[in-house]
Amino acid sequence: MKIGVSLSNNQGIEDVREILRLATRAEELGFDSVWASEHVFNVSYVQERIGNRPYYEPLTILTYVAATTKTIGLGTSVLVLPYHNPIRLAKTAATLDVVSGGRLILGVGVGVIEQELEAMGSPFGERGAITDESIAIMKELWTQEDPSYQGRFHSFSGMKFTPKPVQKPHIPIIIGGTSRAAVRRAARVGNGWHPTALDPETLSQRIRYLGERAQAEGRDPAEVPVSVSAPMGVAAREGRYSLGVDPAEILEKAQTYESLGVDRLVISSNTREGSELLPALEMLAKEVLPAFR
Repeated sequence: MKIGVSLSNNQGIEDVREILRLATRAEELGFDSVWASEHVFNVSYVQERIGNRPYYEPLTILTYVAATTKTIGLGTSVLVLPYHNPIRLAKTAATLDVVSGGRLILGVGVGVIEQELEAMGSPFGERGAITDESIAIMKELWTQEDPSYQGRFHSFSGMKFTPKPVQKPHIPIIIGGTSRAAVRRAARVGNGWHPTALDPETLSQRIRYLGERAQAEGRDPAEVPVSVSAPMGVAAREGRYSLGVDPAEILEKAQTYESLGVDRLVISSNTREGSELLPALEMLAKEVLPAFR
């Protein structure tokens, strides 16, 4: 199982340099990937968590990280697709994939905060349809010499689109979300499923469902690997699952995830204090990472 780490761009860290330093140190320590999250407004559970403290834009953070690292994967966990014009996002993502040498992993989701979606001009009830169309458009633009699409929200033809991503056939798109609908979308069009932390029993059930749905779509379940985003410490919200505080507990829970077939675990230090980011990373590198090399 591969181990990635969240850059904590979503935790209200006041000094952005503490986030940026985390990426270079994660590469030095041998982590698989670094990940950044997305919300535009501090609203709902985001506002409850960080108040008016900063929530940094993920693709901007990852572009900086691409310039200061060489090999580590760069993931979004996750972009809310209904916030984005998919043609513009395809251009931005392809450019980032090129400048990073083919390191981008695009985690995407439908969004859950109605107030934020409406503010972004994206009707809450249409978010699933918008997401499906956005994924289809990005794949078309990334893979076709003469891209063309006639859809409900966007239509285009007769124009070239460049650059194409370094990764072939295209940048991996992994589907965020814990719902059965998210699992079905991953099985249908995803290059992976990327839920937030679930308890092992629920995750095991969802992984079985993912395999069933992938086969129903005519796909090998191995084409849809599972990567889980999980926080350390105490779960931030009731009903959420966390890896715990003690290094031995974190390792044990990580190994349980591996035994269920999880391909990658993305760990968040789950702290609002920038000074705690590097110590948490060093602890993971010492106590957890060696078990998965």
